[in-house]
Amino acid sequence: MDYLFLRRNKRTTTSERQKRLLFNAAERQWEQDFAGREISGRKIDCDIYKCILYHLEIKQVFLDSELSLKKFSEMIDTNQTYLSNVVNKYFGCNLKELLNTYRVEYAKELLRANRSTLEAVPRRCGFASKSAFYAAFSKIVGVPPSRYLSFEQKCNASESMNYV
Repeated sequence: MDYLFLRRNKRTTTSERQKRLLFNAAERQWEQDFAGREISGRKIDCDIYKCILYHLEIKQVFLDSELSLKKFSEMIDTNQTYLSNVVNKYFGCNLKELLNTYRVEYAKELLRANRSTLEAVPRRCGFASKSAFYAAFSKIVGVPPSRYLSFEQKCNASESMNYV
């Protein structure tokens, strides 16, 4: 699955325009991925799908280490069963895996930009513990965070040498 990860200036607040842009992009993605295929989607599923993306992409609720199915379903004003079904059916994983994917992508972003140390990344990305971060990162990326960081630093160093 491709993540929209709409980039925005962190100094700005969430706007209606950002929400509308995300909903339009999510609607197009929904139509492309699920309309006319064997997966039959209900209108309510599409609405929940868009709300999930909005809360993950714009509001970045995945940074909350205490986010649960119950808490997330209350945020998007649906019940836990509907939320769980939409995540399972349209994202192809459970909520924990979806949140961890977003957290790991955010961690990679922080590490690439040198905006955080490896020790501070788990807390900044919404992981409850360092061990949970290392396990999720290794599972999703295929290498431990330290190896990923050293690879990124080597790539950045070689790019710098090419410009000199």
